[in-house]
Amino acid sequence: MRAYLRSRGRGPSSMLDRYFTAFGLLMIAAVLGQPLSSVITNLAGQAEPARMGAGVALLALALAGFLAAARSAGPVLLSAPDASWLLLSPLHRRGLLGRGWRMVLLVAVAAGLLLGIGTLAVLGAPDQLVWRVLAALVLGVSATVGGMALAVLGQSAHSWQFWLSALMAGLLVLAVVAVSGQMRTVLAIAAAAPLPAVAAAVSAAAVMSGLLVRRAWTSLDQIPTRSLLTASTRAGHVATAAVGLDPGALTWIAEDNHWRTRSLGSRRWPSSLPAPLALAWHDWLRAARRPRWLAVIAATAALPAILAQAGGSPTVVGVSVLAGALAVAATGTAGARRDGDNPALARLIGVGLRPALAARALLPALLSGTWTTAALAILSTAPLALGTAPAVGGGSWLLFGPLVAPALAAAALRMARRSPVDHSLPILDTPGGAIPTGPMLWAATGVDLAVLGCLPALTALTAPPDALGPYLAAQAVVSAAVLAGYVMRAKSSQAG
Repeated sequence: MRAYLRSRGRGPSSMLDRYFTAFGLLMIAAVLGQPLSSVITNLAGQAEPARMGAGVALLALALAGFLAAARSAGPVLLSAPDASWLLLSPLHRRGLLGRGWRMVLLVAVAAGLLLGIGTLAVLGAPDQLVWRVLAALVLGVSATVGGMALAVLGQSAHSWQFWLSALMAGLLVLAVVAVSGQMRTVLAIAAAAPLPAVAAAVSAAAVMSGLLVRRAWTSLDQIPTRSLLTASTRAGHVATAAVGLDPGALTWIAEDNHWRTRSLGSRRWPSSLPAPLALAWHDWLRAARRPRWLAVIAATAALPAILAQAGGSPTVVGVSVLAGALAVAATGTAGARRDGDNPALARLIGVGLRPALAARALLPALLSGTWTTAALAILSTAPLALGTAPAVGGGSWLLFGPLVAPALAAAALRMARRSPVDHSLPILDTPGGAIPTGPMLWAATGVDLAVLGCLPALTALTAPPDALGPYLAAQAVVSAAVLAGYVMRAKSSQAG
């Protein structure tokens, strides 16, 4: 087997390979050089002290999300053939996982560069722009690479999982403290720190990251086989969905992985409820049995306020509220997704499609309405950047929360019942490049209904706060009409 692998290995790089590699790197530098240089040049100068807290909170949340995604992905994994045939062989485990380790490091470095640019945008560069940019990039790469190494250590031993969870919890606490305005003095001192102090801090972070990387490299031999097989299977599902350009398959993968390790029991439906409500009752049970997920959803209601504090425009803040509410509503449509995937089974239950959709719309409407109201309430009380008034939130704006809920429920149900991507549709040739209409229509399904149903609330962004009465009335009528129209026009097919 070792001789076979050596015979299939790549030989020395030819001149043609080196030429294509150098040409690709030069093309990337030519395309991204000018935009990045202009962005970095615009970041020169003193940053706004009022926006630093929100910026640090966003960076902390981004790093915590990156670590959570790394832990969920594996992060070290193998391809399906290697996991099936080579993983259980007596090959050296570290050499077998070397390619996956390099890919993990490349992903961490790319994420670290983005994090470094974000750090520079938050803290600014009052002097010595080149050195400040270099320090920010090294700090970002050290944070992501060290966090990825910690995730690899957590994959090899459960004792390291505690430290990874503690790090993510610390980042969440940092985000809360930063957005509350309690760190303005500390952030101002960090932004104006002299270059020797910055160099010392960056060097310490780089040394710590290097130690974690070295420890993670030596721990590759200790990663359990079951963990590698699970990560490789998950990566294979994601690759299949990416090659087929069917993002909807990822939802089924997550749902199947959730139920695969659980034993299901048979219980009677609640006899006191009508048949449509009893059919939708398992959606409520599914939500109630995931209290951690509900806590995460509740915590995300503060994100629009953080964007507003960071200096986001009223349009950006309003769109973030709408997008977040739609995403929250989509978490309560698992039953509608199952009915759309297997309409024959749904017909055997004996409940009509329209009553079933009307009953299934209650949970998404409740989730989205509660989340939107909470987001607007937090937005009205959060300390905003530069002392400006909030674009949305407070007063009559809180009434938009329950009023947009029916339209968002209809949009979430439409998203849950949409068909897979139709790749037979034509491709549009535009000056910016070719656009496949199949994935574009798939992505717009449901979002179009949300925009249509929330159009009065979106147009109210430009209205004065004391003239929201007509917009509230229009929103109530439009939202109810959208939900009623969707339920009445629904067909017994997979596409909603």
